[in-house]
This record gives sequence, structure tokens and C-alpha cells, in this order.
Amino acid sequence: METNISPTIPAQSDSAVGAGAARPLGALGTGALLVAHCAGMVDLVALPVWVGTLIGSYRLDPQQAGLLATLFLGGAVFSSLFFSPRLNRLPARLMATIGFGGATLAFFGVASIDGYPAMAMLHAVAGLAVGCGLSFTHGTIGRSRNPHRLFAFAGLALGLFAIVFFGAVPKLIAAHSGPMLFRVFTGVMGAATVACGIAFPSLRAPHRSAQTDEPRFERAVWFGMVGVGCMGLTQAMLFSFVQRIGLDRGFAFDAVTATLVACGFVNLFPAPIAGLLETRITPRRVLQMGPIVQAAIALIITQSATFAPYAAATSVFAAVMIFAHTFAFGTLARIDHTGRAVAATPAMLMVGAAIGPVLGGTLVKYSGYGSLGIAAVLITVAAVFCFSRLVRRPVLRGVQA
Repeated sequence: METNISPTIPAQSDSAVGAGAARPLGALGTGALLVAHCAGMVDLVALPVWVGTLIGSYRLDPQQAGLLATLFLGGAVFSSLFFSPRLNRLPARLMATIGFGGATLAFFGVASIDGYPAMAMLHAVAGLAVGCGLSFTHGTIGRSRNPHRLFAFAGLALGLFAIVFFGAVPKLIAAHSGPMLFRVFTGVMGAATVACGIAFPSLRAPHRSAQTDEPRFERAVWFGMVGVGCMGLTQAMLFSFVQRIGLDRGFAFDAVTATLVACGFVNLFPAPIAGLLETRITPRRVLQMGPIVQAAIALIITQSATFAPYAAATSVFAAVMIFAHTFAFGTLARIDHTGRAVAATPAMLMVGAAIGPVLGGTLVKYSGYGSLGIAAVLITVAAVFCFSRLVRRPVLRGVQA
């Protein structure tokens, strides 16, 4: 296994996408990708604070607040579905810069107004813009020489960002009111815009003949993408309610809060561990066991009547998704050398984030918290089937794309 952590991107030739000699990204190029990843995945970190601020500071009801978040996530999904097939037909640096720049302007607008229709429109615009920037970010990571390892570094960066966010932003909101959240988002997206404009790895667009010769996705790739979406759906469906599950079971508020903080720290480790284990464990084992472990933890969370099992399961729940997704990302990137499959990562993850809270809320309303665990088991059956179709396609370990 290579010891140099500076990834490389294969230069494109006229005859094939992704063919040719590799050139190093360098520290600046890698740093730009990590900053863009953190900005584009901000919803995974900020969603509880986001919705809570809309309810507490803007006096929206839960349905109105949830709709704004759904508009953002839905915009990101549609944008990713549009841009990911066009990854190699458009200039990656320019599109990533435009995407995050548009999100900067949209969030600045949200911070400056308080009318609900305008906020709704700007949330949708921000989602469309972020989906664009993040698709080109993940597509570029997927076309790097070692996408598995680079995505692992991106996961570590997002974990560090989450700790800083939770440590600082709630206090800023308490001191300066709700619009401060969107000013923070403006700053995050602005930083990504600058980083992409200055140092985003620039991929030469292939000639038209190469564009039209890009192969269709193998069937295994589609199954892998659906499998990731299933795990994302389980993650969002249950994680949206872990706090309420604990409180409604009679656990102390401080204890439940400490459990969520512990979850944040645990989430620092799965991505780098997945990077270290890249050549020491087969993707088949991880992708088939990941959804099963996720469902088992979901059952513990939803069925436990005592605090200790609930706290232990909650603290590691998200880590399972992070670990398994790192292997799924690397596997998809090696099967599809064009990077288009992993460029659709925002769509895979955010469609689950958009549907999960609504699905979970409906189940809880009519059947209680235990139904979330049952739903997780059913979704796991679909995820395991999809991943079995993905890993059936031979993937050589340690082979550089």
C-alpha cells in the first residue's frame, strides 16, 4: 500500500476518459476537495441545529421547518442527478466554484430576510447549488488514484468540522439569534467557493468523441448506488428520533445530550480506520455486514428500556454508515472509472435524508418507536441484496484507478 497521502488524478486522453498518466493533486488540491466536501455535506452535521433554529428562533411549526430542510435536500438530489452524468463534459473547477458560490449567495439571502416563501425559494436554490458543487467534488475524488483513501480523509475532515460546529454554532445562535446560523452557512460556503476557485483540481475536458464513448453504468453500479441509498434512509429515519427516544423513555436530558456528543467524537474514527483497512479487509465483507450491523443497532436503540444499551448503541450508530460507505465509495469508483457513479453520492445520501424523517415520523405517529427498528430490518434486506449484486462483480484490492 502506498505511503504517500497526496492523491493523484488520471489525466484524460482523447480516446478514453480517465486514461493516461497520473499527476499529483498536491496539498492545495487535496485541501480544496476536503473543504468542499465539508461544505457540501453540511446538512449531515447541521440538520438537528438547522431545524431546531427554524422552530425556536423563527417560530415555525415543525412541518414548516421540516419542509425548508426538505427543499434544500431535494434540490441537492435533483442537482446531483442532473450533473453527475455530465461530470466529464463540464469543467470541474468552474462548476464546483459556481455551485458553492451560488450557495453562498442563497444562504446570505436567507440570513437577510424572514418571509417564509422567500426562505423556501432560497433553501431550494441553495440545495441546487450545493448539489452541483458536491457532485463535481465527489466525482473528482472518485477519479483520483486512490478514491477509497481520499474519501476516508474527507470523512475525517467532516468529523472534525462537526465537532467545531457543535462546539461553537449553538452558542453563537443563542447570543445573536437565528439568522446567525445562515451567516455561518454563508461563511462555510464562501470558504469552499474560494478554495475551489484557487486550488480545485482542474480536469481537462475530453474531446466530444470521448464524451459520446462514455460507457453506460454496469448493472452492479446501480445496485451499489441503491444499497448506499438504503443505508442512508435507515440512518436518517432513526437518527432523527434518537434524542426523542431517549427522553420519552425517561432518560435524563443531560445523559441523552452527552450520548450525542459522544457520537460526534466516535464519528472521527470510522473513516480513517476504513482507509487503513483498505487492503486488509475485502469490500464484500464490509458491504454485506454493514447493513446488518446497522439494523441490529437500530433494534437496540428502539427496544432498549434501560440507558446503558441505548447510549452504547446510539454512540456508534452513525459510525457504521460512515465505515461502510467509505468501502462502497471506493468500490463504485473502481468499477466506474469515469467518476460519474460517485458523483451521484449527494443524490444517494440526501434522498434518504429527505425521506427518512418523514417516514420515521409517520411510523412513530401510528406505531410507536419500535416500528423504526422493524423498518430498519426490512430496509436492510434490500440493502444486503443490492450490495451482494455489487460485490459479485470482481474488484481487485489495492489496484489504483
